Amino acid sequence: MQLLDRVRQFIRQHGLIGRDTRVLAAVSGGSDSVALAHILRDLDAAGGLRLTGLVHFNHQLRSSAADDERFTCAVAESLGRSILVDRGDVAARARRERRSIEDAARAARYEFFERARTTANADVVALGHTRDDQAETFLLRLVRGAGPRGLAGMHPRNGPIVRPLLGCRRQDLRTWLVARSLPFVEDESNDDVSIPRNRVRAELLPLIERQFNPGIVDVLADEAEIAREAWQWMDRAAADLAARLVRPSSAPGGELVREIDVAGLSVAPLALRRALLWRVMSEVAGHRPVAFGHVEAAIRLSSGDARGVDGIDLPGQRLNRIGPRLVLRGRPPGTIGRPAPQAKEAADGFRYPLSIPGEVALPEAGWIVSAEALGVGGDLDEAGATLCSGRKSRVALIRSDLCHGSLAVRNRRPGDRFRPVGLAGRKKLQDFFVDLKVSRGQRDNVPVVVDQHDRIVWVAGYGIDEVFRVTDPAQAVVILKLKALGGSD
Repeated sequence: MQLLDRVRQFIRQHGLIGRDTRVLAAVSGGSDSVALAHILRDLDAAGGLRLTGLVHFNHQLRSSAADDERFTCAVAESLGRSILVDRGDVAARARRERRSIEDAARAARYEFFERARTTANADVVALGHTRDDQAETFLLRLVRGAGPRGLAGMHPRNGPIVRPLLGCRRQDLRTWLVARSLPFVEDESNDDVSIPRNRVRAELLPLIERQFNPGIVDVLADEAEIAREAWQWMDRAAADLAARLVRPSSAPGGELVREIDVAGLSVAPLALRRALLWRVMSEVAGHRPVAFGHVEAAIRLSSGDARGVDGIDLPGQRLNRIGPRLVLRGRPPGTIGRPAPQAKEAADGFRYPLSIPGEVALPEAGWIVSAEALGVGGDLDEAGATLCSGRKSRVALIRSDLCHGSLAVRNRRPGDRFRPVGLAGRKKLQDFFVDLKVSRGQRDNVPVVVDQHDRIVWVAGYGIDEVFRVTDPAQAVVILKLKALGGSD
């Protein structure tokens, strides 16, 4: 099959470009991109598309970058097309944003492509990536560690970016150019094997071709296509699941917050759980990469396998298990590293009034606390209150005559003390938690019911204060209940 016919078939197969699609060709000056520009010009002449012009971004990383810029302008002139050119100090951007040179260059380049597309009123920007580039990407990500999303490599279409040469071999493009006496430039940086992609291209792939499989490039490119199809299906399923299980919000400081229903997550297949968690964690992390180990740590936390741990630090965020939910909270904008403990205390502190009767939701902690008055002679069993001390129970009875006005629900405060039922004397709440082996992170999310004088009445789920204990069946009581936010118990 002729090269042009092969490109036409690939474009049709993936629905990349139509007859009236306005296309910009991204040209660096290398053989792949020069071939792209000429092929698109020929397809334009045949009525297959509309080649609006060329674009070139000068990364200012090489002494020959200015020569490459002049060369691409000459290519545009030879094709009778306009060209949009921009320049950027990529090395300075990489230092400023603490990114690799490759990552900063890609970000700058793609930002320019979008600006150029808008300026030229184009529909898409076409890039000259080939089947060889796809194989290199697959292999590079494989040795670094990647799942289906990473191994999917480069997509034929990614929004307004299209890759019509992704079905072509690099050598076939060079042969096509040479047969037509069309010049191109050689990028000397491709010889620098300290760059991982160049090392894969110059050393690893040739080794595999010689000693294992001469057709390894096609094998890897095919594997990338299979991974891409699998990931697209899984990503759609994860998005559907996230719509049901994930509640988005933001904290007062502007950081992202995502709450995930653990019960719904736990019944999903493991692969889908990983996909959903990676999706949500990546959203909160910003540009920080989320790896397999991070997702596995979240899986263990959600399933209860991380014993004694209810929170972990992840790239750009903190993940906590709070009652029936996983809560991911991003770092405040502009911060680096873990938040200071005092900052967390201030951000996560809560206090809500609790009327009698009434109930209050505690979104920070994942609980609902309710209060119900029961007069003298009321049926305690019918009310569900069978444990007067409230020790390790979600229901507690307290004396009504000591609850003047409304109660309040808050989390713990420094210096909190109370008299646990059955223990002699007052005890620091922190020491009480330590004795019961309540982990540090979970302590801040335990609801504490207090009276109008801020005396502890009930440490919800753990025990009441001796002063409020019901000692006479004839006393009027208040029934306090704790249930999971969004749950029925």
